Amino acid sequence: MKAYLDLVRTIFEQGSWQDNRTGVRTLSLPGACLRFDLREGFPAVTTKRLAFKSAIGELVGFLRASDSAADFRDLGCRVWDQNANENQAWLDSPWREGDDDLGPVYGVQWRQWPAYKLLPAAQATRIEAALASGYHRVATIQEGGQTQVLLYKAVDQLRACLDALIGNPGSRRILFHGWNCAQIEEMALPPCHLLYQFLANPQTRELSLCLYIRSNDVGLGTPFNLAEGAALAHLVARLTGYQPRWFTYFIGDAHIYETHMDMLREQLQRAPYPAPVLHLSNRIPSYAQTGRYEPEWLERVEPGDFSLEGYHHHPPLTAPMAV
Repeated sequence: MKAYLDLVRTIFEQGSWQDNRTGVRTLSLPGACLRFDLREGFPAVTTKRLAFKSAIGELVGFLRASDSAADFRDLGCRVWDQNANENQAWLDSPWREGDDDLGPVYGVQWRQWPAYKLLPAAQATRIEAALASGYHRVATIQEGGQTQVLLYKAVDQLRACLDALIGNPGSRRILFHGWNCAQIEEMALPPCHLLYQFLANPQTRELSLCLYIRSNDVGLGTPFNLAEGAALAHLVARLTGYQPRWFTYFIGDAHIYETHMDMLREQLQRAPYPAPVLHLSNRIPSYAQTGRYEPEWLERVEPGDFSLEGYHHHPPLTAPMAV
């Protein structure tokens, strides 16, 4: 994880102090990039203990489109508790539905993006095309003196990515997005890691992932998100017949909270250990071995299906999360 420590050093050397919504100042750097060859190991931070089980629990919650902190707790991840139940802006929101509610965060957008079409009733060809692609009629309304048909469907963006990797792997459009402008105010926290793009090489059977994060807490969030992104790359590769290769991690606002400075200074004094290896359970089918495409395993995986071999790390370090 030398690349991670180099980013921390760069922020210390070149960052500028910024105020933000949490009330805790950050040392911030605009624009950063980390790149990992997943053949060389899993990008787990080793200068402190990575909360691997919690990170994988969150990823599994996203895959299941969870919208409750209780669901994440059941999967061994408690990082959503504060945002659900202690974030005053969310507690005051008319969109919050009660204890543990998070609204349509991350996984809801990944697996159930709400898509609507409003079409003139006279455009029968377009309406039929929409119905054939999975939309269904919601209502007929009058607008501007014209009869309109409202249609809806929930889009499973992640499943569509897997379908494309099987059917059209050369596409440069194999991606999913979490930033739904129409629902941002309905979420306990707008998505930080918001754009994932898969890039396949059918000749070498390698699969790479580019991840864009608009805002990243480098002390706590970056190690967590790196683990989730790399684990997702491994899972998607298994289900579509590829080997994971490059994982490129772009950050818009890379920042260190003032309350995390001591934790990161301590890590800079520690020599990183070699990267561990990620293992997926044999019960998750390998498309390369079976020839059967089974994307339903996106929902079937459990946190225990992911494990690290050879993970050596320095003693744990903690710091408060800014909410």
